[in-house]
Amino acid sequence: MIITKTPFRISFFGGGTDYPDWYLRHGGAVLATSIDKYCYVSCRNLPPFFEHRHRIVYSKIENVKVASDIAHPAVRAVFEWMNVEGGLEVHHDGDLPARSGLGSSSSFTVGLIHAIKALRGQLASQAQLALDAIHVEQKVIGENVGSQDQVTAAHGGFNQVRFDQSGEIVVTPVILTRERRQHLNDHMLLFFTGLTRLASDIAADQIRNLESRRSELQAMRDMVEGAQSILHAEGRDLDAFGGLLHEAWSCKRRLSETVSTPMIDQCYDAARAAGALGGKLLGAGGGGFLLLFAPPERHRRIREALPGLVHVPFRFESGGSSVALYQPEGL
Repeated sequence: MIITKTPFRISFFGGGTDYPDWYLRHGGAVLATSIDKYCYVSCRNLPPFFEHRHRIVYSKIENVKVASDIAHPAVRAVFEWMNVEGGLEVHHDGDLPARSGLGSSSSFTVGLIHAIKALRGQLASQAQLALDAIHVEQKVIGENVGSQDQVTAAHGGFNQVRFDQSGEIVVTPVILTRERRQHLNDHMLLFFTGLTRLASDIAADQIRNLESRRSELQAMRDMVEGAQSILHAEGRDLDAFGGLLHEAWSCKRRLSETVSTPMIDQCYDAARAAGALGGKLLGAGGGGFLLLFAPPERHRRIREALPGLVHVPFRFESGGSSVALYQPEGL
């Protein structure tokens, strides 16, 4: 049995410029980090004693004889793309809800590819895992997704990820002192809105509007460099980082009417009134997790202003996708 552990992510700046339809023409970049909330995928060879060939366990249980009958789109796509012939049993567990803006779908795809490769005795680099997951999601499944989630899930850590017009993806760690990183993390609040959505559906509308929103996307790309300048100015307080998040959220809301909802706007305004300097809805929009930025002494008041939302404490992590259990001969 193989168990992989793959982190979810938080994207601060540059989201939207990681869609191939954009960066292959204009280039793009994001500033993002993985967090200590994970997707776990267990995978084992299934003994030939059952009527079914494959067993897939997630929020549903699927017992099928051929990969093409698998309903889960990512599992079906990975099985067919990797030419899975022998029977496999796959279990998925996640620390946080799916379809919530934390890149959980990509974390699952990265983790599943990683698990099957490990079961085959293949050593997978983080860069190759990211490229494989991007290919499966964008080309095999045909989803309207960007390329940042797969990269952060595979590599882990706090990075600037650059997407070149050539198609090359360059991952550069953001170098901060331990104290500066801790200080940044301590300013963050994460809340679950209770709303889930299909990111591909939300993204489809944004992709249609890319060229007409060129100024907003370029501004969001420029904020990646601006945010790093703030972080690297040791001794400077982090209020400007929160203000830049607010500016980024304002730009993102202009990309499409589907990005936000009246309920989300109300929550964001309430948080700002309670002391948040900025924030954003994570992922494509429409629901999921709301990230807020505020000095730690204001956090209690902000939590009290959002009684209907679930507060989720988190820390930055740096491990990326890893094999948590390796027993290739185990049943």
